Amino acid sequence: MEGLATRYARVRRQTETLVEPLSAEDCQVQSMPDASPAKWHLAHTSWFFETFVLGGQPFDPSFRFLYNSYYEAIGERQPRAARGLLSRPSLDEVRRYRRSVDDRMLERLGAGLDASTEALVVLGLAHEEQHQELILTDIKHLLGTHPLRPLYRRDEHAESGRGAAPLTFVPQPGGIVTIGHPGPERGGQPFAFDNESPRHQVLLQPHALASRLVTAGEYLAFVRDGGYRRPELWLSDGWGHVRAEGWRGPLYWQFGEGEGAGDAGDAAAVSIYTLGGERPLDPAEPVVHVSYYEADAYSRWAGARLPSEAEWEAVAASAPLSGNLLGSGALHPRAAPLGGPAVGQLFGDAWEWTSSAYSPYPGFRPAAGALGEYNGKFMCNQYVLRGGSCATSRTHIRRTYRNFFQPEKRWQFTGIRLARDPQ
Repeated sequence: MEGLATRYARVRRQTETLVEPLSAEDCQVQSMPDASPAKWHLAHTSWFFETFVLGGQPFDPSFRFLYNSYYEAIGERQPRAARGLLSRPSLDEVRRYRRSVDDRMLERLGAGLDASTEALVVLGLAHEEQHQELILTDIKHLLGTHPLRPLYRRDEHAESGRGAAPLTFVPQPGGIVTIGHPGPERGGQPFAFDNESPRHQVLLQPHALASRLVTAGEYLAFVRDGGYRRPELWLSDGWGHVRAEGWRGPLYWQFGEGEGAGDAGDAAAVSIYTLGGERPLDPAEPVVHVSYYEADAYSRWAGARLPSEAEWEAVAASAPLSGNLLGSGALHPRAAPLGGPAVGQLFGDAWEWTSSAYSPYPGFRPAAGALGEYNGKFMCNQYVLRGGSCATSRTHIRRTYRNFFQPEKRWQFTGIRLARDPQ
């Protein structure tokens, strides 16, 4: 079993590895308010350990302000939308900060920890794994909106020309199911975020769940059918975003010259930006970078709906915890394999929008103090996503993991799984 010091070193090294392909200029720029510069991620993840685990004399007292994210109990902070203005300290200074924190943390780990401090370290590592995914999605937005659309890293795992498995709907019986993290005492993984608990019962009606994620080719048919010009398919707020932001398709899709939103031509006429650069759309791969509003509109167009998070977890509870995650090296969704499980692609490839509002489970209580702000205060105006993506660490995902975003967000690797009710 991996020791905590070994795990600490591995996770911290992985963050540095993800930043290696970037220039100092890449690490400085902030492409939109939702994204943060890679340099800020490097510093903030170190700030977390220094603030919550190490204490004592800080590396630089100003970092308490510069690299706090949203912890009101800690104090004031640089506004999120203005993180790209922090040209000082330099990237080299931030890296010295990381080394200082690592040296102090490894010394602390070597001396032995009490149970509460060990729990803080484990939380900090999970927090850093979240920021690893954000580094990839944030840099993808930065490079994908660059006029030259440069690549982050050459894609050595691209799969073109492979067809996707047929889409079927697998009946689910419904009934009372138990969801939520069971805790290690009941055989669950040793760590979970507080929003995954308490474990509780939910009544499900009979339904059917799609065997795989919606593909880019299937979504292209929605675009061709005028999906972005038909208000009857959209929630009111979603239609407002379509009109205000000029959405014609998923983020990073580029249509050929003269092609309108309702006349997109074939897949070969559509290019997409990936972390491996720009290339033609592969109709067999899962569609990604769609908002909740787009997922909902597509579902309505397809005569289906989005599953609830309880419906998703009831199936995922007995599925292998494996898939196209960060460890695969693909950094992009892959087509569902032929001959896979009845309900496949539950983990990896794309975060799956659910119809469930992000709200507390029955009996949820946030932790006291600053760490109680980690999840609980965001339980409003957001929707739950499940399953992880091609940018999610294999050691980070769980069957009970609840991700959450506002319904208009598209820069994460977010995709679609359909559900249907009995006819």
